[in-house]
Amino acid sequence: MAIPRKPLLTSLLLLQVMISFSVLVSAELISSLNSHSAPIHSNDYCAMYDICGQRTDGKVLNCPYGSPSVKPDDLFSAKIQSLCPTITGSVCCTETQFDTLRSQVQQAVPFLVGCPACLRNFLNLFCELSCSPNQSLFINVTSVAEVGGNLTVDGIDYHITDMFGEGLYESCKEVKFGTMNTRAINFVGGGAQNFREWFAFIGQKAQPGFPGSPYAINFRSSSPELSAMAPMNLSTYSCGDTSLGCSCGDCPSSPACSSPEPLPPPHEEDSCSFRIGPLKVRCIELSMALLYILLVSSFFGWATFSRTRDITQPDGSSESLVRLLEGDGINSELKESTLGVKVKRHAHLSPVQRYMASFYKSYGSWIARNPSLVLFISVAIVLALSSGLFRFKVETRPEKLWVGPSSKAAEEKKFFDSHLSPFYRIEQLILATVPDPKTGKAPRIVTEENILLLFDIQEKVDQIRGNYSGSEVPLTDICLKPLGEDCATQSILQYFKMDLGNYDEYGGIEHAEYCFQHYTSSELCLSAFQAPVDPSAVLGGFSGSNYSEATAFVITYPVNNIVGDSSNENARAIAWEKSFIQLAKKELLSMVQSNNLTLSFSSESSIEEELKRESTADVITIAASYLVMFVYISVTLGDAPQFYTFFISSKVLLGLSGVVLVLLSVLGSIGFFSAVGVKSTLIIMEVIPFLVLAVGVDNMCILVRAVKRQPRDISLEDRISSALVEVGPSITLASLSEVLAFAVGAFVPMPACRIFSMFAALAILLDFFLQITAFVALIVFDCKRAADNRIDCFPCVKVSSSSQESVEGGSEPGFLERYMKEVHAPVLGLWVVKMVVVAVFLAFALASIALSPRLETGLEQKIVLPRDSYLQDYFDSLAEYLRVGPPLYFVVKDYNYSLESRHTNQLCSISQCNSNSLLNEISRASQTPETSYIAKPAASWLDDFLVWLSPEAFGCCRKFTNGSYCPPDDQPPCCTADDDICSLDGICRDCTTCFRHSDLVRDRPSTAQFREKLPWFLNALPSADCAKGGHGAYTNSVDLKGYETGVIQASEFRTYHTPLNTQGDYVNSLRAAREFSSRMSNLLKIEIFPYSVFYIFFEQYLNIWTVALTNLAIAIGAIFVVCLLITSSAWSSAIIVLVLVMILADLMGVMVVLGIQLNAVSVVNLIMSIGIAVEFCVHISHAFLMSNGNREQRARKALETMGASVFSGITLTKLVGVMVLCFARSEIFVVYYFQMYLALVIIGFLHGLVFLPVILSLAGPPQIYLDTEEEEQGRDGASSSLLN
Repeated sequence: MAIPRKPLLTSLLLLQVMISFSVLVSAELISSLNSHSAPIHSNDYCAMYDICGQRTDGKVLNCPYGSPSVKPDDLFSAKIQSLCPTITGSVCCTETQFDTLRSQVQQAVPFLVGCPACLRNFLNLFCELSCSPNQSLFINVTSVAEVGGNLTVDGIDYHITDMFGEGLYESCKEVKFGTMNTRAINFVGGGAQNFREWFAFIGQKAQPGFPGSPYAINFRSSSPELSAMAPMNLSTYSCGDTSLGCSCGDCPSSPACSSPEPLPPPHEEDSCSFRIGPLKVRCIELSMALLYILLVSSFFGWATFSRTRDITQPDGSSESLVRLLEGDGINSELKESTLGVKVKRHAHLSPVQRYMASFYKSYGSWIARNPSLVLFISVAIVLALSSGLFRFKVETRPEKLWVGPSSKAAEEKKFFDSHLSPFYRIEQLILATVPDPKTGKAPRIVTEENILLLFDIQEKVDQIRGNYSGSEVPLTDICLKPLGEDCATQSILQYFKMDLGNYDEYGGIEHAEYCFQHYTSSELCLSAFQAPVDPSAVLGGFSGSNYSEATAFVITYPVNNIVGDSSNENARAIAWEKSFIQLAKKELLSMVQSNNLTLSFSSESSIEEELKRESTADVITIAASYLVMFVYISVTLGDAPQFYTFFISSKVLLGLSGVVLVLLSVLGSIGFFSAVGVKSTLIIMEVIPFLVLAVGVDNMCILVRAVKRQPRDISLEDRISSALVEVGPSITLASLSEVLAFAVGAFVPMPACRIFSMFAALAILLDFFLQITAFVALIVFDCKRAADNRIDCFPCVKVSSSSQESVEGGSEPGFLERYMKEVHAPVLGLWVVKMVVVAVFLAFALASIALSPRLETGLEQKIVLPRDSYLQDYFDSLAEYLRVGPPLYFVVKDYNYSLESRHTNQLCSISQCNSNSLLNEISRASQTPETSYIAKPAASWLDDFLVWLSPEAFGCCRKFTNGSYCPPDDQPPCCTADDDICSLDGICRDCTTCFRHSDLVRDRPSTAQFREKLPWFLNALPSADCAKGGHGAYTNSVDLKGYETGVIQASEFRTYHTPLNTQGDYVNSLRAAREFSSRMSNLLKIEIFPYSVFYIFFEQYLNIWTVALTNLAIAIGAIFVVCLLITSSAWSSAIIVLVLVMILADLMGVMVVLGIQLNAVSVVNLIMSIGIAVEFCVHISHAFLMSNGNREQRARKALETMGASVFSGITLTKLVGVMVLCFARSEIFVVYYFQMYLALVIIGFLHGLVFLPVILSLAGPPQIYLDTEEEEQGRDGASSSLLN
């Protein structure tokens, strides 16, 4: 007997292949007269018997003649019983026909053998059709055809009850075919949704050369009236039957499969909420509203009481202090202009304050005497550090930038790559139709014109040659080839075997649309690499399974990925990828657009290449920022502009020198870390120079203004010394706070942000060092230049002495000083204004806290790329068109496959496996994809291996007489490529199944059997006779290293996530997979972890809130300690921390409003904002602390003294620099640096110059003055008193 030869993986075809069973039913040719007699329908009578011919494709045809059933001999009867236990006594088939039936049945067995009840019902359907002794009662020949001079069956009616059909379908509808992560009925039933559709699928007459029945079978549920016929109505087995029970994965409705413990719901960030009418209110929002009412009410009550008390009991010391401040003479001037020196005359300072005052006084005098030496030494130190730039390297690999090396996901990826196989490289094209401008609806893309265009594109892709070391690299050299020599390209063109010549031959568009519904069951729909192609993987923009209305083609080229790449295969792939991107940009884009389509594209190396390009994308922006900042500094540092003295009073040269010092500090930081082997990042190169400049300019302005405030009648040495004593402590406090804040950022796990924080902390520290050394020395030189009447940018040129007098007299208060003294401070002193300020700022702070839980986590990939990157469109297309999620692997470590171990039944999902096994639980989870994010049951190498071993799957695990592996009959050497029809009598005729039932223990292999046969399975090619071969589907699913010991170190079970469109989807899918794996690990006592290619980039978001709050708390705590050490005032330090917390809360609220996500970049920015925000607070707070008078007077004095410096030197400098970043080409700079920094500057300014003075005037720390008796004391006496 001969059977048609099928190509590899034909077993993935329809159940129609199995319908060739009906071909096997035969009838005995009795006589030509009998052919014309009326058919007989009675017990023990056949409707068909024997074979009367065969078709051109080799399929046999039955004789249409009835005859009595025939009693078989004992041996034949036993053979029939082994396959068809319901048939006893006489039969309606010959022994040869039965053998052929058995060989054909083997194609269906591998799909269904995991569920014995389904398999038994399915076999009964064809056993009754082929061999039942009462065949004529339910089979009626309706048409005949002449073949080779003989009449043969051309069509029959198969009368069968609905009860049997329903029972058959219900027992089989959930049976899985793990290799393809889908249901077996998609292959053996054409995806039928009920038994009628299944029967209609089975009964189709196959065209010559196609799988299926050689004649039509019309299934009928009732018999003709007045007929002796009766529908076939064998009892069916439920999939939950105790004797033939199926696994829970194949029969989830079974009572035994009820989950003992339901899966936990997905992580919910805030489940506490309720409704007030139509408004949904979160608990935290209501809590903040109630807290606000309570605090504001308490504050207003306290303020009213305090105000009444102040009116009835005025402060006795107030008047004397006012009189002192209103006095004339030198001491009055000193109080107005030399705050640092004045307060020290009457203050009792802490040891730290006395030490800092003493240090800055002596240091200021020394540097004024030796400016050249200080400038030379300080610059030399930083230049020495900068020498490390010779080892400068930039890290652009995404996994090295955004994933910590010690992260759990990184360790799991390393384990997966080393024990199994790294995920392949992805090269992708997405073609989409353009939406109609009127309706907004995109037309369907599945048209003949578009498919022919796709063939043209594919031809150009096939012609790509990458250039690697002078050799050409075609796609065929690097692509993934799971079976044979064809690339596993995922494209709609695979329905035409990637061959334009097949387009018309197969039927064009109609064939493609046919394959959308029958891709698993039609041989003509198989790909060139002999595997089904899921339309959801090659089409996009459709809903449900309406593939014909798809609006996008998705073409994916999987390319081999090599760990370590010792053979330079990855380098060859990268060379091809570069040519691929160039082709897409230069040729494919125009081709597609000319057909009114859009094209987006990407390669595996695209992100890294675009990040490299980004390094030069914003050079002009950064340069413009420096230029604007330089111009602003030059104007700000100078005196009030007067034309006739501008060339002397301006500070252009000093400003330029300050900018150079900032650059030196950045170079010193980068040089130091480069020297110790730390690679830089693009963020460091582009952000830190701006950041350090913004911070450095603040202190420059404060230092210059402090020197300018000193009286001109004292020596330059005293002016420098007094200025440093006045502002040195606050500059030190601010700088140390910033350094500490950035240092805390170094604990963020994301490498890019951690390295950024390290570089920034050292850069700010070096900048502070250069400010109090080199820049002070430059101030000394500038003062000497101005005193010597030399022109600013040309110090060698002197002017007449008449201008000198003008310069000396040009120290009048500027506009900002007058505004602070005459407008800002008096307005904030009004009682009503104070109440409004406190109420408004408190409202914003609590509202921001209420909004903060709405802050989304994640980092959109588009943001980190240049705005003009081609990947921007690609990521948009992914979100809009993709309908399949990323692959998800559940990795099992140290699986003990020995017979004594329980691991096998704890993992598998076929018959006799535990109901709560891993694969059964994955199957259950896939039924709730909205919470589990698991789209399908897992492809299980273990299930397929156990089925492949099973004696029922007699076409799979076979051996020659010498014990070596024997492949299925439709594979070489059993059937060679030269054979048109594979004979059953060839070299493999003596092959037997590997095991009998008696060889197994409870249908499980022994340890030795498992060890011996596993390599056979993994090398077995799938085909029509055995679809369960593991080669291709499971080649890399099992780590065979050391498996001989009885333990498999690593194996994986593959499924898919649901489509993930948002950052929240990615984070929640990772969280759900981790929670599921943890639960299963604890339940089964087996180490299991989930792996998907994107996990390493999203792991940080699982605990990003914990990381953020912890680091922010540490940074705030560190700043409190520094403030406490330097000011020795816990009260003042607490107020600074309170304002910082409010600034931080408001900034997070703004992030929610602006849609800025919480990620490592924004966490570092938040930490950094604490350090920057200190500058808005510490100078005002320090001035308040060092002033005398009551709280109102001291707050006003602090604003008059430091308000202008904070506004112009801190607020405006940062504002000017930040504004330039809005023109950056990289979205990450616009969102995370322009928007966040701009919000920080505005919020910090409002808190530092509005809220903080009000709070200090209401509840500031007490003054440290004990008396004012020494008002007339001289300057030397003041310094002596201070230091003592």
